[in-house]
Amino acid sequence: MKLLLLLTLVALAQCAMHRVPLKKMKSLRQILKEHGLLEHYLKEHPYNPAAKYFPTTGSVERLQNYLDDEYFGTIYIGTPGQQFTVLFDTGSSNLWVPSVYCSSPACSNHNRFNPSDSSTFVSTNDSVEITYGTGSMTGILGYDTVSVAGLDVTNQIFGLSETEPGDFFYYTPFDGILGLAFPSISSSGATPVFDNMMSEGLVAKDLFSVYLSKNEQSGSFVLFGAIDPLYSANGITWIPLSAETYWQITMDR
Repeated sequence: MKLLLLLTLVALAQCAMHRVPLKKMKSLRQILKEHGLLEHYLKEHPYNPAAKYFPTTGSVERLQNYLDDEYFGTIYIGTPGQQFTVLFDTGSSNLWVPSVYCSSPACSNHNRFNPSDSSTFVSTNDSVEITYGTGSMTGILGYDTVSVAGLDVTNQIFGLSETEPGDFFYYTPFDGILGLAFPSISSSGATPVFDNMMSEGLVAKDLFSVYLSKNEQSGSFVLFGAIDPLYSANGITWIPLSAETYWQITMDR
């Protein structure tokens, strides 16, 4: 009986943790290399896409590897839910996915959202344009239910891409991007998904955590509303943010 109670409590605790499994897929570097395009791509993109994050003064430790992004998760948008593989990005705040209105080559080999297939979609007349270090998108904004780790975020604003210029997004293994940074850097004033999770009371605590496994295929995840104690050996040390943008902190030693 005690064992049954313990197992029940463990099951309840796990249910309270809204976990998105992250699958490690081929990196952009691997994909470009397989297509014989890596050398050409590096010549066409000699700049560092993370340069916008660098301060102009002080000592900077520059981490410039961006072609090895490999961890992606699954979300659903609409009613019934349409499935998308997304990059959970702490360096941006918008959610967007390709749409059936997109004619760019990058949309041709990715899942595309069809508003006509969702009974809860609400259109707007607002446009969105987002530029990243390695690619960009333009499109329109709409509202719909977004399901992440079993959490249904209602009336979530998101972008439906109409153009994805260039070749970067064509070769990426993910369909779109789900931003986890602050609203202050959101394009068109769109409220990020996690902020709506908090305001709608969907998470027990106003935090999310990330674990990246050494296992190449499984074990990694994003956890919304909790920190799994099984993945912390010596507790958590909290560090104040120096700016509410990209989860930026100051390191003076």
